Amino acid sequence: MVAESTPQPAITEPGTTSRRRGKGRRRKAPSTGRRVLRATAWTAAGVVVLGGSGAGYLYFKLNGNLHSVDINQALGSDRPSKVDNGSQNILVLGSDTRSGKNRKLGGGTDDGSARSDTAMIVHVYEGHKRASVVSIPRDTLVDRPECTDTKGAVHPAASGVMFNEAYSTGGAACAVKTVESITGIRMDHYLEVDFQGFQKLIDDLGGVRVTTTKDIDDRQSHLDLKAGTHTLDGEQALGLVRTRHGVGDGSDLGRIQLQQAFIKALIEQVKHVGVFTNPKKLYDLADTATKAVTTDSDLGSVNSLIDFADGLKGIGPSRMKMVTMPVRYDPANPNRVLLARTQAQSVWNALKNDRPIPASATKGTATGEAGGVVSAP
Repeated sequence: MVAESTPQPAITEPGTTSRRRGKGRRRKAPSTGRRVLRATAWTAAGVVVLGGSGAGYLYFKLNGNLHSVDINQALGSDRPSKVDNGSQNILVLGSDTRSGKNRKLGGGTDDGSARSDTAMIVHVYEGHKRASVVSIPRDTLVDRPECTDTKGAVHPAASGVMFNEAYSTGGAACAVKTVESITGIRMDHYLEVDFQGFQKLIDDLGGVRVTTTKDIDDRQSHLDLKAGTHTLDGEQALGLVRTRHGVGDGSDLGRIQLQQAFIKALIEQVKHVGVFTNPKKLYDLADTATKAVTTDSDLGSVNSLIDFADGLKGIGPSRMKMVTMPVRYDPANPNRVLLARTQAQSVWNALKNDRPIPASATKGTATGEAGGVVSAP
């Protein structure tokens, strides 16, 4: 579903000069163009969406780029209750669809299906100055609840299936339903980005600088990096967040550690991109980002994204704690993991009560052995 456009006040076109106001008159509030800028670079996965957008006459085009899905209508009232403590929970998914142009980027067969290659719960604390991010390993064996997708089709429950199959079974609604079933926490919002959108967003940003402490060579994700500092283009960045065989123990857990490190480097990079002084870069970022994401219907307009991102602008890498959902390796299959229930419950309790995640919640759980391999320079 494409979000409908809503008329907005005109904004000064890039390259024109606004008139100075006389002394003693009130300063103008920040323009919608400046506010829209905050709405596009914090994605998940992404990625999480905080950064860029254009100017007034571009508003309708950007609004028309957005796609949204009505999660609330699909799931109805059988969901965890909303917690009224000023916090927010956002499910961020990276889709590994092989259809269209994504087939070349993702490899594999175009069978018309997609799975959630990356899944993160972003908890924004009251006051919106700090956040915790909990990555959910795609290879976790879970009990998927019965769910209804956004087209009204009902999908029966299934036991002992991989977490990422929830998305391929019933799309965004079933992914949200499964996360809420695992955590007991209501997801207030949903953001999704696919291979192509992620790659183009990184290219429009001018790349992202990272430092690697080890060589990474993975033919499956088309990535070959020597140890050192690199400015990754979109293809290399996509390879980095997808690699699982090039470093660590070859598990999805190692890939998650690389993803988390890259996201922090990405957020750091956004702060140094001169979009305010470069109208073309501003527009390119806005156009790409609004095409790249699929949102829940509550975020399905540029205005809604502006308001959402405005509340996240104070959260930088130093105020973001990133952990992996506590899991243990499946003794019956080393390529799968199982929920470490007691420790995971400590994570969910902390988020429900808007408290920091205790270190004990992840101590001794499976990791992936890729920690510290990637960092911001």
